[in-house]
Amino acid sequence: MLKKLSLAAVLMATAVVPATAQERVSIGTGGTGGVFYAIGAGMADLLNNQLDSVTANAEVTGASIENIRRVSAGEMTMGFSSASVLYEAMAGEGAFDGDAQNVAAIAYLYPAVLQIAATEASGATTVADLADLDISIGPPGSNSSIFAERLLTHEDAFNIGNVSFLSYGEATSAISNGQLDGSIILAGTPASAFIELFTTEDVTMIPVDAANMEGLIADYPYYEVIEVAAGTYEGQDEAIAAVGDPAILFTAADADPALVEEITRTLFDNLETLGRVHPAAGQISMDRATNTPIDLHPGAEAYFSSK
Repeated sequence: MLKKLSLAAVLMATAVVPATAQERVSIGTGGTGGVFYAIGAGMADLLNNQLDSVTANAEVTGASIENIRRVSAGEMTMGFSSASVLYEAMAGEGAFDGDAQNVAAIAYLYPAVLQIAATEASGATTVADLADLDISIGPPGSNSSIFAERLLTHEDAFNIGNVSFLSYGEATSAISNGQLDGSIILAGTPASAFIELFTTEDVTMIPVDAANMEGLIADYPYYEVIEVAAGTYEGQDEAIAAVGDPAILFTAADADPALVEEITRTLFDNLETLGRVHPAAGQISMDRATNTPIDLHPGAEAYFSSK
């Protein structure tokens, strides 16, 4: 009887010894077909491979707004957002009117570019030329449609009677069917919708006048002028100026500084590996990492300061 009790005591003692604790790191991304998800999944794999103390996973979400609300509420560790939406969340503006969110930046990732294409038959060569054309500017309420309306308004080219709010794929089909003269999308380059469009249709990229963007950026300081390299799309022989709304990695403002610093270190010390998961991930660099629309989290700031 004594032996049985002793054995039971040993088993009980063994049962209560905890395994090595692992920090669960959840990353809010977007839809499975988007760039946010592709890079987020790559980040999760990298963290799992490099950090024994972390179990990371990329979560499919509705992108920027949902990511911000869930990270701010402590439901996810970090997430992806466009710079504009993250800025408005911090300031309690836009979709977050009067409800400032608990967010801080980890890093600037890559430029999401407002890309404009018009049929060669339309004769359009400038943004102003779009005023009299039938164009799509992205789904209603999307970052693309909001950004496009701001740009067109700035150039006196927004004509609601000629504007459609279609998905990128629907816009490409509408141009092919002769129902639209152009399409505006917000995405990393090259974007799959425009790869298809430039491969199948006679279209041209419409540049912005970089010097004329100062007023737009003064009103919306989270936007930036970006160059789309020559050869990004079939038949695009010259680099053109565009405007962008960068993708930002962020976390909760009160997230554990040590964890955020370790995550930041792991990602940026392994950029070559991360860059292989998607062309946009290859644009992530140390040089631009701190160009964020809101303050860096203290953990991220500690890492970048050390570099």
